[in-house]
Amino acid sequence: MTNPTACLLIIGNEVLSGRTQDANLKFLATRLGEIGIPLREARVIPDVPEVIVTTVNEVRARYTHVFTTGGIGPTHDDITAECIAMAFGVPWEQHPEAMRLMAAHYASGEPPTEFNAARQRMATMPRGATLIPNPVSVAPGFTIGNVHVMAGVPRIMQAMFEQLAPGLQGGVPVKSRAVHATGMLEGRIAEGLGQIQARFPNLDIGSYPYYREQGGGVALVAKGTDQAEIDAAVEAITAFIQGLGFTPVAGEPI
Repeated sequence: MTNPTACLLIIGNEVLSGRTQDANLKFLATRLGEIGIPLREARVIPDVPEVIVTTVNEVRARYTHVFTTGGIGPTHDDITAECIAMAFGVPWEQHPEAMRLMAAHYASGEPPTEFNAARQRMATMPRGATLIPNPVSVAPGFTIGNVHVMAGVPRIMQAMFEQLAPGLQGGVPVKSRAVHATGMLEGRIAEGLGQIQARFPNLDIGSYPYYREQGGGVALVAKGTDQAEIDAAVEAITAFIQGLGFTPVAGEPI
């Protein structure tokens, strides 16, 4: 069975400028792996219509699922929804259910808040979109085709994803095991690690240097969908580390 695949588009000038640090990639990569939809690519792109449209059309043809974060708020530079409509060649229009939910939300506040034109932008979506509920701040995300559009604010994005996740058709969960050794250097292990990777072509085997006050080292991680293969690779990695004269420790360095 071949797992479905995913791409993440992080949309926003504020991320590219360094003003905002993205906190969504790690969460989505981890959660998607857990449900068997490995994240194969992530891009950070600006709030530029032609870039968004071209990129969305490119990646939605390549991956099973495309997830976007950012650009669905009430301000002039929140153009993601409009650009997704352009990418699919459909009108960008008020979504009746989103309008109802948001109008009721603003009317129920103490005091009630005006559901003005700016806020109505958050209920304006491509025709045919299906809502992704937002249990944090009501304004929903949406799905159209294989593209899932979510907020950029991490807490809201995470809540949206958990609403979306049960309906995603996943595959075999991606698992991993790590071994690390203090004092070991990447240059010393490169050739031997490459040989282990060649023995286990269905796994992703990576090396990750770390630096601690008590001494640096390298963590070696085997990742894939077959637990038996992962375990066998970790045994080979452990023996390899021991053969170099280092002490392997199971797990990530603390």
